[in-house]
Amino acid sequence: MAGKSGDSVSISVPYRNLRKDVEVEMVTKHGNEHASSSSSPLNGSDGGEPVAKDCSLVTLVLSCTVAAGVQFGWALQLSLLTPYIQTLGISHAFSSFIWLCGPITGLVVQPCVGIWSDKCTSKYGRRRPFILVGSLMISIAVIIIGFSADIGYLLGDTKEHCSTFKGTRTRAAFVFILGFWLLDLANNTVQGPARALLADLSGSPDQRNTANAVFCLWMAIGNILGFSAGASGRWQEWFPFLTSRACCAACGNLKAAFLLAVVFLTICTLVTIYFAKEIPLSNNEHQDETFIDGPGSVLVNLLTSLRHLPPAMHSVLIVMALTWLSWFPFFLFDTDWMGREVYHGDPTGDSLRVELYDQGVREGAFGLLLNSVVLGISSFLIEPMCQRMGARAVWALSNFTVFACMAGTAVISLMSLRDNSKGIEHIIDGNETTRTAAIIVFALLGFPLAITYSVPFSVTAEVTADSGGGQGLAIGVLNLAIMIVSLGAGPWDALFGGGNLPAFVLASVAAFAAGVIALRSLPTLSSSFKSTGFHIG
Repeated sequence: MAGKSGDSVSISVPYRNLRKDVEVEMVTKHGNEHASSSSSPLNGSDGGEPVAKDCSLVTLVLSCTVAAGVQFGWALQLSLLTPYIQTLGISHAFSSFIWLCGPITGLVVQPCVGIWSDKCTSKYGRRRPFILVGSLMISIAVIIIGFSADIGYLLGDTKEHCSTFKGTRTRAAFVFILGFWLLDLANNTVQGPARALLADLSGSPDQRNTANAVFCLWMAIGNILGFSAGASGRWQEWFPFLTSRACCAACGNLKAAFLLAVVFLTICTLVTIYFAKEIPLSNNEHQDETFIDGPGSVLVNLLTSLRHLPPAMHSVLIVMALTWLSWFPFFLFDTDWMGREVYHGDPTGDSLRVELYDQGVREGAFGLLLNSVVLGISSFLIEPMCQRMGARAVWALSNFTVFACMAGTAVISLMSLRDNSKGIEHIIDGNETTRTAAIIVFALLGFPLAITYSVPFSVTAEVTADSGGGQGLAIGVLNLAIMIVSLGAGPWDALFGGGNLPAFVLASVAAFAAGVIALRSLPTLSSSFKSTGFHIG
């Protein structure tokens, strides 16, 4: 892309090792002879840099293990944290605000970490130092979250036993939020360099595809193990010493599960660091390049790249925004919906309501486990579906499936409310049909989720192949959608009397709109499909 003057050109960052893939446009103040030098030292270039050779499959597999460790913690975060924050006295309407940390750190941290890791001259390599530091931050964050109730107790929260106190534990909530934000910051620090590391290690295009598949496989394994841990609900029974006056059963369960996540992540990180052999970047390889790599500059350049997008990309961004708006109410409130609307529990109610809520959360985590299994199986079907139907039709199909499932949650909620009106004995016994239907909805959503994690980003790559900048904007749209849901979902639910159903209904409307616009406005795309393997975690 031409620069604004003869002595400046646009280049593609942050992940310069990803060959022709474009993330964010930045400017380097040198002549055109430097414009082609943005290849990784491991990619090979006209400047005579060494070319990466295919590493063994075993090395590639072992170099991906950190993905499983990160996804294990992410699965616990999705299944347990929204329910847990309410036990500290934070209202359901306010709990969604806590998730704002994800998109904020995603908009700022991922691009900056990508740029900094590209220029890192550590003797240990460019990516591994960031993976190690990010993993340490994740471990610290989950320990803070797990022990937030105990820390709040020591800082002056109520001395009443947690089984009887139903008020707000302000200090514990503050510590929890601090750990939660640190966790998302750390996740964003690890994920980009971990993917870039695989691109560095891969030589041929075929091995890059293999590396991507292996990375996604480790993510699926991490998800399955993480949701299994969340579905157990009995960690506090196996490790009773983790409960305390300030930390009852739900807290002890979360604490033990997160400590297990620390152990698992540590093992995965050490395996990755040991087997991923990087070639260090020499100090003089970037001495002729000037990067504007501050957070503000990254955001400004991301937004200014809108001017260079092809017209078709605007329709893609609209469909993508609606797609993510339809998903994030489910991501934020899935297990909470199961505990409240399906099992009629209350994390701040009497002992029976708390028990019902916890049972619903465990069943919700089990549903997410099935969701991950279906997602993994469905990922093998996406390529032949796109080749037969076209990416536009497949993307629209995923949105219509989300619409049907989110509408299904409304039907399930109404059926469950009918049982609730019959009295407490019907709640305790439960309607197995309703609860089974809820699990089925969780599992079915794995199919459109597999499409959402890959097709939109492949469409973006194709539409912006000649202009660049699309992938960075795609990530930006994703993060903005999370912000909207985080800010609006809780108050929207409160406006209609609380619960999660209003947000789910709104999600179904967004999904239907996304499907219609995808069919009517998206450009006709080639029948070829190459999965990007993207994941929000």
